[in-house]
Amino acid sequence: MNGAGGASAGGQPDGVSGPAGMGGPVGPVAPGWVGPAVPDWAVGPVGGAGGGGGDLRHSDAPWVRAAGSTDHLVTHLGPVKGELETAHQGLTAGAGALASLAELSSVRDSWERRLEAARGECGSLAGKLRAVARCQAEVNEVVRSGFDQVKTQSCGGAR
Repeated sequence: MNGAGGASAGGQPDGVSGPAGMGGPVGPVAPGWVGPAVPDWAVGPVGGAGGGGGDLRHSDAPWVRAAGSTDHLVTHLGPVKGELETAHQGLTAGAGALASLAELSSVRDSWERRLEAARGECGSLAGKLRAVARCQAEVNEVVRSGFDQVKTQSCGGAR
């Protein structure tokens, strides 16, 4: 029996879909994957004793904060290429024909490529992190509305 999140009733993945049963940006789950450990405080009490209070809560704050951090990295890394260029100005004129200049130029080129790759990855990651927050909020709303449609005898109507 499969439950929400592509997991069986025993908490094992079905091996077909990612969290919330969506293959989407998360992709397929690897066989044998059980997912991240969820601490008891994140889920709340389970079962009928106590009459509820076992709601699972989701906050998009960590995802949005992480996206903001990656945006900050993109901004912070932006001027580094120019700073490297400024630091290397006049170096070739003062050093003449030293063999180490060719190596220095090669290292600088390598760093410039890495910095641009890091900026690109951070920029891409920021959008993906925000998409996770939006997706989780949408899934939460679908699940909430599904539960709202369930009639219970103890409550006498829709929850």
